[in-house]
This record gives sequence, C-alpha cells and structure tokens, in this order.
Amino acid sequence: MTDVSIIVVAHDDEADLPVSLPSAIAQKGVSCETIVVDNASTDRSRQVSAGFSPAVRLIALPENVGFAEGMNRGIEASSGRYVLALNPDCRLEPDFAAILASRMDARADAGSASGRICRAEGPGLSATDRLDTTGLYFTSAGRHFDRDSGAPAAGRSLSEGEVFGTSGAAGFYRRAALETARISTGFFDADFFLYREDADLAWRLQRLGWKCLYVPAAAASHRRKNLPERRRAMSAVANLHSVKNRFLLRINNETPGHFARTLVPTLARDVVVVGACLTVERSSLPAFSWLWRNRKRLWEKRKEIAAKVKARRPGGD
Repeated sequence: MTDVSIIVVAHDDEADLPVSLPSAIAQKGVSCETIVVDNASTDRSRQVSAGFSPAVRLIALPENVGFAEGMNRGIEASSGRYVLALNPDCRLEPDFAAILASRMDARADAGSASGRICRAEGPGLSATDRLDTTGLYFTSAGRHFDRDSGAPAAGRSLSEGEVFGTSGAAGFYRRAALETARISTGFFDADFFLYREDADLAWRLQRLGWKCLYVPAAAASHRRKNLPERRRAMSAVANLHSVKNRFLLRINNETPGHFARTLVPTLARDVVVVGACLTVERSSLPAFSWLWRNRKRLWEKRKEIAAKVKARRPGGD
C-alpha cells in the first residue's frame, strides 16, 4: 500500500518542476507516488513532467480548472493513506514525508500536518534565512495568515505542537480526514479556484474535530509569489479570487459565535475591501456578482458542511 501520494498541480511551471519533482521522487523512508495534474499549461510543463515518467504520473487537463479542483482530481486518482499537496515552486528535503507520516501515525486525531518551510530563492529553490510558513493561524479579527511568514528562521519555531492548519505550499493530510471533510465541491472546495482554499479546508477539518500537527524536523523551501504586501503586483485574476474567497471562507465556515466575536473588525475590513474594489481595484468587482449569482447554491453548501459537523461532533462545532 502506498504511504504518501504527492500531488502537484501545475500551470506554466516549467522552470520550477525540474527542481520540485526530483525532490518528491527522492522521498525516502515511505512508499510514495507522485502525480502531476497539469492545468492546461501553455509552456513546456507537460513535457517536463512527462520526462520523469514512470516515477511521475501526468494527468493532463484540457482546461485550467484551478488549483482546488486540480488537487481534487489528483486526490481522486491517488491511493496513498496520506496526501501531500505540493506546490510546483516548493522543494522538499528527502525525509519530509517520512517524518510527517511517522508523527501522524502516532496521533489518530491528527488530520493534517505542517513542516517548517523556509522561503526559497533562485532557480534551485534554495532555502533562505527567512521562514515562509510554520502553519496557518487565525487572528482575533478573523483573518488568517501563514505563521512566521517572512520572519528570521534562526532559533524560531523549533518545537513541535499544534497549529490551526497547514499551508497548501506543502500541505500534508490524512486521507481518512479528507474523506470526512469532502463536500459536493470536493476535498478542496473547487469554488475557491485559487487562493485561500487551504484555509477553508483547515477550518473545515478543525470543525470536524481533526488536529493539525506542526513538526519542524520536516523541512522544505517555497518561493512565495503572493503576499498581502505584494497585492498590487499580483495578477487581476488572483486578486479577484482573493476578494471572492474572503467572503466564501466565511459563508462556508463561520458560526454564530465566531461572527459575534469578530463582527467589528471584520466589518471594518469589509468596508476597506469593498472601497478598494470600487476605486483602485475595480477588476475585482466581479467577485461580488459571482457571490450574488451563486447565493442559493452557496447557502446549500453551508448547510451541507454544518450537517457534516453535526453528524461527526454532535453538540459541538
């Protein structure tokens, strides 16, 4: 039986795949399979991925279905008892999967895990002296961030523990946990397309009672393209989905208690977001029309998630 299914969703990533895929193939201490789901790349991503056959299996999609749905296709085609969602611009150390699998084997309540991921630079995705993520966390205002993002790596976050969730850069998941969290739009909610889908899955897993482990011995490096402070340099498509998914995340998961606790700062932030869309980022305005057009379906999906939580954790949330 395969221990870990490593799934890479690619779209025009020919420069990074020659680094990330060998790091996936080189995993030791566990039985792994590596699957690349290519989202209709226009560069040589497919040829690069096919060049690693038979160690890498390529699923070539005729259209770009987004990261979330691409990852769903890969999960459905895989067989490992654990799933490692790996970004094309992320390089793993050889024992990354084995360390996380070992820790999760010892914790039946662990649905996911995060390693200690440094920022990467250069064509070899070499680790820098800055951290990229040590897991996801939510603020008291209801916003989510990568823990330690951009912080000096030296002496920081060296102890194991629990975090809210794992980043999609190198997210490690128990397949059984993903099955409990699966909804009509997939393991990862395909409505997100890209951006924030990892936070949505983390929140859903938390509500279902699954824990997320932080294991610093599992090391990787990731070139972070999208950051809040780089928003004006991000593509219009990424910004649009960022706005849409800000609200979709809450539609899916927000409980009355969370709504009450975060109401004031959340509304203040909403005013800023809407104001920006009406002035300096008008390309993101279609996010609101999409939410309105799909409001009935989204409400039904919210009820679907709530029913799953109730069934698994009666009296809890």
